[in-house]
Amino acid sequence: MGYDIERFVGYVNEGLLCCICRDVLEDPLQAPCEHAFCTSCIHGWLVHHNNCPEDRQALDMSVLRPLYRYMKNDLNRLQLHCKNREHGCEMICSLESIDRHERECEYSHIPCSNTGCPVLVERRNLDGHLAVCEYRSRECPNGCGYTVLSAEDTQHNCVAELRTELELLRSEMICRMEEARHEMESRLDSQRRHMVQKESLLQNEIEELKSQMSRMMSDLRSLMAAERQHRQELEQAELEKCELMELRKGLQKDCRLNSDASKKGTHFRPLTRLDSVKRKPREVTVI
Repeated sequence: MGYDIERFVGYVNEGLLCCICRDVLEDPLQAPCEHAFCTSCIHGWLVHHNNCPEDRQALDMSVLRPLYRYMKNDLNRLQLHCKNREHGCEMICSLESIDRHERECEYSHIPCSNTGCPVLVERRNLDGHLAVCEYRSRECPNGCGYTVLSAEDTQHNCVAELRTELELLRSEMICRMEEARHEMESRLDSQRRHMVQKESLLQNEIEELKSQMSRMMSDLRSLMAAERQHRQELEQAELEKCELMELRKGLQKDCRLNSDASKKGTHFRPLTRLDSVKRKPREVTVI
């Protein structure tokens, strides 16, 4: 629906009237045939029709467009009375600013801000109404700290209210403690599982280290046995070296004796150390 034409001051161009409700255009749309309508009016029309209500040409929502700018400017410049004129408001505004004024108009009837109060009161009288409204709330005069409605003053019991609050707090505390307990148990279970897994990994590492230690000890014993054998072989080689040195000395002595004998013309062959070595059976060293 459009703005009531009776609210306007002065002449209103026919082109600024809705073709359906015949009031001044509100939130206007224009058809290709240049007829203009209030948005709510044309939407309602097209639910049951598919043509323009003025010239019956085919029409649907997709072809509707905003009003031409020059028509929109003419529309916004129109002057009209506030809708609260009958309540005493004498303000005359342009159509462009009327909505802003009416939202703040002191003569507008608004609901009481107290919960449960059904009264509609003029904005300018709201403070006076709130001061006496039976649904107004205030702090308990007995000092319990509760906010009560004036209508509940006779029914308000500070002790009962405090007991109720205490029970609510107690229930809330129990719920929080249960939640904290469940959370701690969950965390402990998680840590316990983690520790079991860690213990298993450490046990496996210990077994592996034991296996490595066993292999190292076996290798060490083998090395020590090889070292002993090598030492015995060195000792045997040293003995053979000493025997060979003694043999060499004996041979050198025999050679000198043979030389001296040849000079004196004596022919004899003394038992040399080499013969004694050849005749002497070789000792076998057992490792």
